[in-house]
Amino acid sequence: MRNLLLLSALLLSAVLPVNAALPTEVNGQALPSLSSMLERVTPAVVNISIEGRTRSAPAMLNDPFFKRFFGDSLSSENPMSGTGSGVIIHAQLGHVLTNAHVVESADTIFVTLNDGRRFQAEVLGADPHADLAVLQIPPERLVAMRFGDSERLRVGDFVVAIGNPYGIGQTVTSGIISALHRNPGISEYENFIQTDAPINLGNSGGPLVNLRGELIGINTAILGDQSGGNLGIGFAVPINTAVGVITQIVRHGHVERGQLGLEVQDLDLETARLAGIRPNDGAIVRQIIAGSSAEKAGVQPGDIILKLNSKAVQGAADVKNRVGNAQVGEKVYLYILRGGKPRNITVVIGAVGNNAMQHPSAKPSTAQNNNSRPFWERGLQ
Repeated sequence: MRNLLLLSALLLSAVLPVNAALPTEVNGQALPSLSSMLERVTPAVVNISIEGRTRSAPAMLNDPFFKRFFGDSLSSENPMSGTGSGVIIHAQLGHVLTNAHVVESADTIFVTLNDGRRFQAEVLGADPHADLAVLQIPPERLVAMRFGDSERLRVGDFVVAIGNPYGIGQTVTSGIISALHRNPGISEYENFIQTDAPINLGNSGGPLVNLRGELIGINTAILGDQSGGNLGIGFAVPINTAVGVITQIVRHGHVERGQLGLEVQDLDLETARLAGIRPNDGAIVRQIIAGSSAEKAGVQPGDIILKLNSKAVQGAADVKNRVGNAQVGEKVYLYILRGGKPRNITVVIGAVGNNAMQHPSAKPSTAQNNNSRPFWERGLQ
């Protein structure tokens, strides 16, 4: 038996080459790899850690009777910490884009770069309605990620998610775009990219990139199991949606949402059939706010909005998102159907007030205030 085992071992050693390795090329062609692209973009991806305090109280204080007598005397403050991800979007100014929910409870924020350097960050501003925030760190030998065009994405495109899942360190996962224009009801303004690239707790705020290494989205949320594990359904804010938020935060320190003063709904099958269009090809106006820009411009209930600024409308959520991301005072051009007849109406975006989250350290970036052109148009990377 011993001789048989020895013979088997000798035969295996003769068949298997020493230091066997996977091939790097086949028929003279290099095997596909994302490594070159990742070497370019990962220096722009950062880990974010926060420190703060949360207040807790005994369950008995949920009862108004006990609350009346004890007030907050039984409440206590406890230290808390958290982790997330972010991406450097402007190297010369030290601007980092992340999710608002990553930093909303923070007293102190630290940003750790891919090369190990660690900086304390300030919040320029945040918009909880789009779940985006811009941080600032010292602009010392930073690498920024170039913006892609999320309007050109197609279902089936390959994408890569980069972040800091569970605080274990920078991690890369890949997948495809599973769907576009998703509205799962997790934030007020939604137009999410859905991807099956694994996204887990701690990935929030990290970049979703295309195979050219361009930033196309900010990973924001997942549909997971009870333990928070990934089920292959992740959502990212499209970078084209983020651009308007970034612009206002950098210039003003907050986001001022616009409105037309109307309420829209998706088209039902019968209304769409009578109008001769598909249900997803527009949105119907259900209500007009008195004194609003829409009323002054002559928009009426029952109007079907087909285009906004010459771009086709894809349902009520699309109208809400695009109006909400527009600048107050900007003119928008509506192409509508009224009684089966097309019309063009020009409406001026009105203000709904300053409803952005103001972090204690939020402030505008003076380096951008006197320049009317967005930084990505000037190519400053």
